[in-house]
Amino acid sequence: MKPQLDFSENLNAPLFTLLKEVVSALDLEAYIIGGFVRDHLLGRTQKKDIDIVALGSGIELAQAVQKKLQGASTVQIFKTYGTAMIHWNDMDIEFVGARKESYTADSRNPEVEPGSLEDDQNRRDFTINALAISLNSQNFGAFIDPFNGLEDLKNKILRTPLDPNITYSDDPLRMLRAIRFANQLDFKIEQESLEAISHNASRIKIITNERIVEELHKILSCEKPSIGFTLLEKTGLLAYILPELVALKGVEEIEGQRHKDNFYHTLEVVDNLCPHSDNLWLRWSALLHDIGKAPTKKFKPPIGWTFHNHEFVGSKMVYKIFKRLKMPLNEKMKYVQKMVMMSSRPIVIAEEHVTDSAIRRLVFDSGADIDDLITLCEADITTKNEDRFQRYHNNFKIVREKIEVVEEKDQLRNFQPPVSGEAIMKYFGLTPCRQIGVIKEAIKEAILEGEIPNDFEAAYERMKLEGKKLDLIPNEKTI
Repeated sequence: MKPQLDFSENLNAPLFTLLKEVVSALDLEAYIIGGFVRDHLLGRTQKKDIDIVALGSGIELAQAVQKKLQGASTVQIFKTYGTAMIHWNDMDIEFVGARKESYTADSRNPEVEPGSLEDDQNRRDFTINALAISLNSQNFGAFIDPFNGLEDLKNKILRTPLDPNITYSDDPLRMLRAIRFANQLDFKIEQESLEAISHNASRIKIITNERIVEELHKILSCEKPSIGFTLLEKTGLLAYILPELVALKGVEEIEGQRHKDNFYHTLEVVDNLCPHSDNLWLRWSALLHDIGKAPTKKFKPPIGWTFHNHEFVGSKMVYKIFKRLKMPLNEKMKYVQKMVMMSSRPIVIAEEHVTDSAIRRLVFDSGADIDDLITLCEADITTKNEDRFQRYHNNFKIVREKIEVVEEKDQLRNFQPPVSGEAIMKYFGLTPCRQIGVIKEAIKEAILEGEIPNDFEAAYERMKLEGKKLDLIPNEKTI
């Protein structure tokens, strides 16, 4: 995509006219800088947030703009860094005073002092994010590009304005941003910069897990996340963030038997899934679905390589990963655990003759997530054998059709026992006891096996039969 230097349409908008007037009234210099400029040049036309740098007080400029800009939110002020933000028309407009930064070895939070526009552009992460447009009356709309960022945009190159070793060591989050931008924009990280990321990979340890996960979410939200995760592994960053994934890398051969490289298989599964779902947590499920294979891998002659119970082990590992990375330990985590635990179930069904009983159990166990589970399992088909690939997909088509039929008849996605424990106690004159659970389980199994329909009358009759097996006597009042 060829960068476009014509900003007239944007700058003629009332917002930018107002910004120019406020900047002039305050006798400041101010510039639009960073992502808004970059995305305009790339033709990414969706509404974007705007960063404005002022030679002076960014907070004062924000307050003055807020008073003039109809519909703007109250000003959020961050005094430590001299920044302020207002929300307007579904976008955030951030104001910052131009500054110099200096860092200590154990923190990405810099010491700041007022600086020039050049100082501010020097501290930017990439040349393509150091591009600026003037909001000043004397040269309104002028394009400022001190590091030849426009050329880097044309060539789709990510390069740091200054020495990349200093840039990444000062703020190691920039390493993740480089990889995320490379993935999002389909850019190439310049070789010196790529080497600097590898050299400084251990510095990622000073970044909070919350910020790391935010970048991982953005990589997983790309059309082809494998690009980002391959770079994370290549540079050594992934070993610090998700060593469980790195452990899947490599192929072993014993007695002429090899297993596939489960790391690259995993990335292929994630890529396969993305065109069919933008559910972030399903994408996490794809990323983690095989993590149990490294700790369960064994070679057993004459069978070969085995990964017994890797789904169960992997589901337990999900909790540890989420806890370590400070990700939500709530229903989102439980959803990923369930997907990992069940990730092989539909594949087994698709390989064999598909019985209604097997379908009922699959729907019962997966509940409302059955469609997501099937989508994940279809993405897990990475065989390069065309016949096997087609056979699996044809079988999954049959599985989907059977699920529809069984679900329409039995309504198992959100299964509730047709006969409650209270009804069982009332019929047999019982207080809470083990037999009630035995009867409820027997009714559930009868429904799943197709012996009775999933309705009250059939389940109630089955309850009587199961009670008789347990030598329970009905309460006289219920006969």
